[in-house]
Amino acid sequence: MIIDIHGHYTTAPKELEAYRQKQIADLKEPPASRAKGTLSISDDQIRESIEKAQLKLQRERGTDVTIFSPRAAGMGHHIGDGTTSLHWSQECNDLIHRVCTLFPKSFVGVCQLPQTPGVPPTNCIPELERCVKEYGFIGCNLNPDPSGGYWKDPPLTDKWWYPFYEKMVELDVPAVIHVSMSCNPNFHTTGGHYINGDTTAFMQLITADLFKDFPSLKFIIPHGGGAIPYHWGRYRGIAQDLKKPLLKDHLLNNVFFDTCVYHQPGIDLLFKVIPVDNIMFASEMVGAVRGIDPETGNYYDDTKRYVEGLKLSPEDRNKVFEGNARRVYSRLKNKIPASR
Repeated sequence: MIIDIHGHYTTAPKELEAYRQKQIADLKEPPASRAKGTLSISDDQIRESIEKAQLKLQRERGTDVTIFSPRAAGMGHHIGDGTTSLHWSQECNDLIHRVCTLFPKSFVGVCQLPQTPGVPPTNCIPELERCVKEYGFIGCNLNPDPSGGYWKDPPLTDKWWYPFYEKMVELDVPAVIHVSMSCNPNFHTTGGHYINGDTTAFMQLITADLFKDFPSLKFIIPHGGGAIPYHWGRYRGIAQDLKKPLLKDHLLNNVFFDTCVYHQPGIDLLFKVIPVDNIMFASEMVGAVRGIDPETGNYYDDTKRYVEGLKLSPEDRNKVFEGNARRVYSRLKNKIPASR
């Protein structure tokens, strides 16, 4: 079985964006007069949006299951207040649940969190619980920078986050550390801000001892770990200078990476420096880069080709395509039985 741990609903029916634009327009009104509003999307619309896009590509490229979440750039945690973010997250998560219900063998849900700059992440606990307990979701996307490129909240290692981590551990769900759109004109969203976010989050984890307090907490750093693999020696050296344990002991029991790297040399490097037990297959489709690489004639985000281009043993290949995902996303077994 091939499990893609990183997919976003980027082809949702246009009614979802219309709902969001109405919500943004309503921010001009006094808070007391803002209603949640209603979103009307039929099952047939969902089927069409999935079967002609995400599911079509999964079948063409040989992926069995995608761990699926709302569009990352659309999370927009900087917009409005906590109520705005809650209503938007609820609608987006409800839609993911409907996708997973309509296509239970192909998609498993991961939730968007109702984060807001300056608002403690304890506000996100009810939505995480709702999605895990009522919808059977198996994880969440956690934004380390809800301000969209200005990094106004405490680092991920600050105790400000601890109540949320306690709930993650209680529910036994991991978090993908994933920023949303960039509000800072210096940072292109998918080419700058995403990679910055991945790299910055990892550096924050190096400087502290978060996993001494939460030994079973699990994070996934997406997009192949941002700049981390390319500068692995730098981060090992910084950890050493800070008198931290070796990174394999300090972080790699709790931090994992995906294969959303869009060229063979990048994947080769990822697997040279990161242990295979810490890498899970992912493509991010339909996502950040949708074109065809003129050097290969293949789609950039057809990452299965790159993994197959590695000289992995059958055991290691199974870890990357399925086994590691089942180990990190422990609730996955309740949704998709293991292959034999």
